[in-house]
Amino acid sequence: MAIQLAAWRLVPALTVAVGVALGAVGPQFTSFNDRTRAVLEGNWQSCREPDGQYAERIFDSRLPDIGPFELHMGPYHEFALFKGVQDEHRDHDSKANLLRPFTVEVNGAFGKHKWDVAGLHLEVALAGGSREDCESWFVTLTRSTESSSH
Repeated sequence: MAIQLAAWRLVPALTVAVGVALGAVGPQFTSFNDRTRAVLEGNWQSCREPDGQYAERIFDSRLPDIGPFELHMGPYHEFALFKGVQDEHRDHDSKANLLRPFTVEVNGAFGKHKWDVAGLHLEVALAGGSREDCESWFVTLTRSTESSSH
């Protein structure tokens, strides 16, 4: 009986511990797409790695009439959009990055930007952080309804 009671308490404790441990490992992206027309919609978290650098996540996709592309989220306040998909990392400051500016200006706890470029509409908004060394962003990528970029 005592063993069953101890096991009953151990299972929830291990579940919480594993969840916390997995949440602390590497960059996070949580999808919020609920069958909207979004290509990508969710929460991106860029956390400081042990080497002091912030994490980056690359989303690649292919859409009819747009073709293959890469969306770079992070590190930190940076975002990049490139036509085509490649294995080598691309410099966000390069002319191939379609997003200008590529670094979102953050004032205090507020940061937000929208781009319409290459048939895509990207909207990002700073959402705080779950830890002191993380930045959390709401990210929405949809097909653009505009033909110009800004």
